[in-house]
Amino acid sequence: MKALAAWLLAGGLLFFSATASAALELLINDPGLTAAEHSATQALLDEATAALPPAFIAALDRTVHVRWTTHMPEDAYGQAGLVSTLELNRRLLPGLVDGSAAIEKTGRPHGTVRAEMLATVLHELTHLYDRARLWPASERALITRCRQQQAALGEVGLAQACRGQTERRFTLSDDPRLLDLAGWPQAVGRRGEREQANRQIARSPDLYETSSPKEFIAVNMEYFLLDPAYACRRPELYAYLKGHFGWAPASQANCPTALPFLNAGSDFARQPLGLIDPERVYEVDYLLAEANQNWVSRWGHSMLRLVICAPGRPRGPDCRLDLEYSLVLSFRAFVNDVQLSTWGGLNGAYPSRLFVLPLSQVIDEYTKTELRSLASVPLKLSRLEIQSLVRHAAEMHWSYDGNYYFLSNNCAVETLKLLRAGTRNPALQSMDSIVPNGLLSVLEARGLADGNVLKDKREALRRGYLFDSFRDRYQAMFTILKQQLPIPQNTVEEWLEQPAAARQAWFTKADLRTSAALLLLEQAGYRRQLLLAQEEVKQRYLGARDAGDQSVGNANETLQAILANSGFLSRPAELLGAEGYGLPQESEWKRLEQASGERQRQLQQLSVDLDKEVRALLTPERAAAIAASESNLKAIGQHLRDLHKASGGLILP
Repeated sequence: MKALAAWLLAGGLLFFSATASAALELLINDPGLTAAEHSATQALLDEATAALPPAFIAALDRTVHVRWTTHMPEDAYGQAGLVSTLELNRRLLPGLVDGSAAIEKTGRPHGTVRAEMLATVLHELTHLYDRARLWPASERALITRCRQQQAALGEVGLAQACRGQTERRFTLSDDPRLLDLAGWPQAVGRRGEREQANRQIARSPDLYETSSPKEFIAVNMEYFLLDPAYACRRPELYAYLKGHFGWAPASQANCPTALPFLNAGSDFARQPLGLIDPERVYEVDYLLAEANQNWVSRWGHSMLRLVICAPGRPRGPDCRLDLEYSLVLSFRAFVNDVQLSTWGGLNGAYPSRLFVLPLSQVIDEYTKTELRSLASVPLKLSRLEIQSLVRHAAEMHWSYDGNYYFLSNNCAVETLKLLRAGTRNPALQSMDSIVPNGLLSVLEARGLADGNVLKDKREALRRGYLFDSFRDRYQAMFTILKQQLPIPQNTVEEWLEQPAAARQAWFTKADLRTSAALLLLEQAGYRRQLLLAQEEVKQRYLGARDAGDQSVGNANETLQAILANSGFLSRPAELLGAEGYGLPQESEWKRLEQASGERQRQLQQLSVDLDKEVRALLTPERAAAIAASESNLKAIGQHLRDLHKASGGLILP
C-alpha cells in the first residue's frame, strides 16, 4: 500500500498489535442488566459467534462491546459503531429473556423476532468486518516485524522496511467480483465505472440489499450463515462467499443441478416452466441477427445460444445438431403496448429483461419473418466458465428488471455485462462495444469467438453455425420460376407484389419442381400479407384509440390482456409474489407449474380471440388479399399433390 507507513503511524499499529493472533470477542458492556438479561444476551451472542466463519473471527481480531440502548427507532433492531461497538434495541430485550421473541412472527424475512435479532448481530458484525482493512496473516507478521524494528530504524526506517512489501486488499463490499454478482456490474463504454443503480430487484430477500454494496454484503451474510437453502437460491454468491472464507456452514441443502426457467416461446399450448442443467450445455455461442433497415436493428441483435445436448447424449460436437434443445438468452425491451416509441427507447421507458427462448422460434422470427440471417459463433469458454455463466444467467432471469436504452443499455451492452459477470474471464473486463456486430468483431479480435466457422457457408449451414435468411431461398425459388416459365418479373419482390390471382394463373403451367418452388413462394406471400396486416391493424388501432373510436374496443381489451398476461414470461418472479428469494426451490415448484400453466391457457384463449377481433379491423382490401393468398396456398398444394401422384409417387399430405 502506497501510504502504508503513514497509515501505521496514524493509528493502524493499534490494530496490528502484539495480540494480532487474538480473535473476535463479543463482550457485553451493559452494567445495568439483570442476571437473566445478561444470560439471554450472552446466549444470543454465542449463537452468532458460532455461526461465523473461522476466517471472519480471526480477521476481526478485536473486542466488540455490546450494549442495549433506548436511543434507536422502534422498528430498528441494532447498529454497529465505526470500530468496535454494537448496540441493540432495548425494546426487544424482554422478549429475548422470556422466550416470546422465539415465537413472535415479524413478517420480515427471517420469520421470528429472535431470528431477526440473530441476523442483525451477524449483519452488523459484517459491517465491522467490511470496514476493517484486511491483511493476510503473512502480511500481519511482516508488519509486526516492521514494528519491532521501529526502535532501531526510526520512522523513516520503518517506512523503508515495509514499503512495497504489502498492499491493501479489497474489502468485501468493493471486491469487483462481488459487485458483478451483486448488481453493480462494470458499465460498458465508461472506462471501468460501475453501474450506479442496482436492478436485480426481483426475488430479493430484502430490497435493502440493493441500496449499496455495503448493505448487500451484510444482508447476504445473514442468509449465507443462517439459511441452509442459500446455496440453492443464490449459487454464484454462495460460491463466492465460500471461496472468500474458505468455509461454508455445515447445514446446507442438497441442491439440484438443474436450474428453473420460464420459456418465453410463442407456443401457448406448451408448459413454459423448464429446467436447464449446466452439465448438458456443450458450448455457448454468440448469436447475432444481421442488421436490417429498421432503425432499432441497423447494427443487428445480440443474443447467446446455449448449445444443449439431448438427454443421454455425451457432451460433444454432435450436440450442435440437437437444435430442438438449444435455448437462446436474449435481452429485449418488454414493450407493453403495440406502439414502439422511439423516445421511449431512448429514455429507458421500457424494461430490459432476460428472455429465454427456444432456438427454433428465434430462427423463424429472424430468417422467415424479418428475413435476417443468424450467425451462431462459438465462444471459447472453459467448462467452469460455461457452468458459471449458465448459473448466473438463471439468477438474472429471475432477478433482473433493468431499463432498456437503445443507445447505451441495449442488447449488446446487456450481453457483454452478462458475459463479464458470468464467466469472470479477464479478457472480457476491458472490452467495450455498444453495437451487436461490433461486439462480435471485438470478441473475435480478442480470441474469444471462433469466426472461422462461418468461412465455408455451406458447411456453416450444415453444422448449424449459420441460419440463412429465407430471402435467399425465395430468390433461389424465383430463379427456378424464371428458368421454367416465361414470367415477366425480374425479382422475387416484384413477383410477391402481384395480386394473388395473377400468380395463381401460372400454377397449371408448372411442373413438379416448379410447383414446389411456387409453394414456398406462396408461403412467403402469405407471410408478407400477415406482416402488412399487422402494421395496418397497429396503425388503425392507434389512430382509433387516440381518436376515441370504440370500434377497436374489443381488440384493445384483448390485446391489453395479452400484454398484461405475457409479462410473466420475461419477469417470472411475479408468479410467486413475495414468496421466497433467488432461484425457486422445490417447495415453490408446484405453485409455479400451476400459475404458469394457468397463464398459458389464458394466453392461448386470448390469442384465438384476438385473431378473430383483429380480422374485423382489416380493411376490405387487406382481408381480400389474405383470403386470396390462403386460396393460392390450397390451390398450389393440391396441384403439387396431383403432379406427385401422376408421377407415381406417394400422395403428399
